[in-house]
Amino acid sequence: MSAEVSRPTMIDVARRAGVGLGTVSRVVNGGHGVRAETAQRVRAAIDELGFQRNEVARALRPGKKSTSLALVLGDLTNPFYATIAKASLEVAGQSGYAVVLGSVDEDPEGEKRAIQELVSRQVAGLMIVPDQGDHAFLEGAGVPVVFVDRPATGIDADIVMVDNEGGGRLAAEHLLQQGHERIAILLAPSYYTIGRRLRGFRRAHRAAGVEVDESLVIQLPEGNAEAAEKATREVMLRPDPPTAIFASTNFLAEGVLRALGELDQQPAVVGFDDFRLADMLPTPVSVVASDIAELGRSAARLLLDRASGADTRPPQRIVLPCALIERGSGERPPSAGNRKGR
Repeated sequence: MSAEVSRPTMIDVARRAGVGLGTVSRVVNGGHGVRAETAQRVRAAIDELGFQRNEVARALRPGKKSTSLALVLGDLTNPFYATIAKASLEVAGQSGYAVVLGSVDEDPEGEKRAIQELVSRQVAGLMIVPDQGDHAFLEGAGVPVVFVDRPATGIDADIVMVDNEGGGRLAAEHLLQQGHERIAILLAPSYYTIGRRLRGFRRAHRAAGVEVDESLVIQLPEGNAEAAEKATREVMLRPDPPTAIFASTNFLAEGVLRALGELDQQPAVVGFDDFRLADMLPTPVSVVASDIAELGRSAARLLLDRASGADTRPPQRIVLPCALIERGSGERPPSAGNRKGR
């Protein structure tokens, strides 16, 4: 069986020619402002690699202003990403722009290919929920870029994000105020957001003069409900289980609740990010929440201002606040929170 060979991208051409992605885009799409010898080097790289530009880009006449933005994010079945997409689509639509979606699931190479494809469509700007890879390849891409939810490495660009550290601090402060000193924190694989939530968790403990029990800082192999369910069951069956649990994502909170449904112990629980029916459970779930829709709206508004030339300031860092929603699960005191029916 023959191996599948991936199609060369503009990023590959840029590397071979030793130029920026924007330079390749201008040569491929017939733009001006590229020196003859540089353009020749790019064309030679195109010939060597067998690169073919996207057909959609052929339909866009030189000099015609694009009315499309691009949004590159994770799995759209995740309500977090779906909410960002819906909000950004609404804002773009109000300004007469369409949004082209690219969905990648924490895959750096897949993300690069998706971005290259979108740049080849001559979009007016890019909104990206970045993975953990290096984004230096976007320097000179020729379009404005706004990162969403977490910053990227290798490039200085606009970022719209949630106050993750403040949210982690809020969750821990609340549980400490209820009298809990043995608080487990379940962590999804360490992306930027989770690291900041853990930092806030530790800050709250230091401020309260309570030492974090490192055996209760639980790094999960995967950021899904199944991993959280297994970890919760294991930690609650220890001889000295925690009296409270902080789940660092909504998926992890679901796993925590599944496990606790099978156990006698009922520790206090606080999640990060709200989720469907959290307020309808027998004991409604307390969460640290932020306005995810505003995350998408703010990113789209900023990108539209950049694309139109209305905003020429240096790269901006917009941080949206978090708030604690008390519903019952996070308000159980240690003396009443360890057994069902008490």
